[in-house]
Amino acid sequence: MDFPVIKKASYILVNTPDMVLHNGTTQTLEKETNPDSEYLKVIKDHLRSFEDVVAYAPNQTYIGNMTPEELTQRKRPWHGENIENASRFGKFGEIMPQDEFYGLMKLSDVFDLVILEKGFTERVREKFSAHPVLAKKVNDLKEGAELEEIKKLVDNGIAEGLYEGTNLVGCVKRAHEFDKNLAAHVIVENLAVKASGALALMHLVNESEIKAEDIDYIIECSEEAIGDMNQRGGGNIAKSLGEVAGFTGATGADMRGFCAGPTHALITASALVKSGIYKNVVIVGGGATAKLGMNGRDHVKKGLPILEDCLGGFAILISENDGVNPVLRTDIIGRHTIGHGASPQAVLEALVLEPLEKAGLKITDIDKFAPEMQTPDITEPAGAGDVPTQNYKMIGALAVKKGQLDRKELPSFVIEHGYPGFAPTQGHIPSGVPVVGHARQHILDGNLNNFMVIGKGSLFLGRMTNLFDGVSIVVEKNQGKKEESQGVSKEEIKSMVADAMKDFAAYLMNN
Repeated sequence: MDFPVIKKASYILVNTPDMVLHNGTTQTLEKETNPDSEYLKVIKDHLRSFEDVVAYAPNQTYIGNMTPEELTQRKRPWHGENIENASRFGKFGEIMPQDEFYGLMKLSDVFDLVILEKGFTERVREKFSAHPVLAKKVNDLKEGAELEEIKKLVDNGIAEGLYEGTNLVGCVKRAHEFDKNLAAHVIVENLAVKASGALALMHLVNESEIKAEDIDYIIECSEEAIGDMNQRGGGNIAKSLGEVAGFTGATGADMRGFCAGPTHALITASALVKSGIYKNVVIVGGGATAKLGMNGRDHVKKGLPILEDCLGGFAILISENDGVNPVLRTDIIGRHTIGHGASPQAVLEALVLEPLEKAGLKITDIDKFAPEMQTPDITEPAGAGDVPTQNYKMIGALAVKKGQLDRKELPSFVIEHGYPGFAPTQGHIPSGVPVVGHARQHILDGNLNNFMVIGKGSLFLGRMTNLFDGVSIVVEKNQGKKEESQGVSKEEIKSMVADAMKDFAAYLMNN
């Protein structure tokens, strides 16, 4: 088979400390239910500076300035020691500050719902002029408004404020007077996922041989569902992202599956390219404001900074086989079916063991596994433990059970076949896909033969089913383009068909 390839991956973070306070669900719910709580009084003292966010080792790993292997060598907790001379721009993307992101939200707004203050707009415009992917859009950032106009809209409940510390610098208006699905708070959520996803797309095609106009199809796989009162999850974020990023030749659609969504999208994109329907398909996911500060109470209780202070985003380009880039093995697909059951063992048997056994492979034949990659600095204080390590231990235990690994080798299996978690807890963002950029590069550099992307999702969160979900796919080193499995080229097949037609025509004429 001639498999599709992963041609490029991009990753972005957006540091949004004030959106933690005003848009994160944990904080907004606390304001409604317990406005005088001690948590709300002290949370501002636990917000990190942009410099600390940039210098945080997992963030540097996420954008490609550090490898997961280098992160492994650093002493934990990682938030206790900053990376010296850390850069906001990395091999895969960037870490954007909040003020620039407000400007990007304005650029992403086509209904004049975002209003920024005049002086603030000018400061952002100056920063855009030096930005590697936004400089060409400086003139699209419209002139700002007077602060009094913005304040009036916020005070009257028509808009939700955008803040820099205690300063009001802009607002997002509601899109309908009565439709709760178009309320100002929801529009902020929608524009945040749109702007962060668009930023990932722009980095994906920046300095790339594949241009924005070469993309045929976009699959958007975040956890937001845009719509109005008549179709609450109607979509289509995918095309709205493409519009901002200049993907003029693309169409697209949204795909949802909670945390498993990105891997569903990766497999679907692979199938579309493998079938020949499209040549270049992008999967992309933007950030979720609701999850900002999600575990904030636990972090503050333990005297930690608010580590969930970034929106996340990613984009991956899947293209036809070029004989170079790692291939997506569309014949090695794991899937957690309705009948599998929801126990951790049943899930991993479905996603890891069964597809590998079907392909004649052992668990130990896979160099690296990419399950949920949440940063343990975030999850351990909240009582969820080190999620990636837990997954590696269960995968290793499955190999022991099947006689593929000696029990004494289990600790080394976790290290050799796993990576430390380095992704923000943005729901879909940590699920498998953060490893793709690094692992792709390792394969190209000859340091890795293959890896498995594992996406898992908690479908019961929507209260429609108690089912669990998951899919997986293997990515491996490209062995070069292959023609038909029998060794006959497409041109030879065409010639054979033409000769057969000629013979048949001659037969008809003579009989």
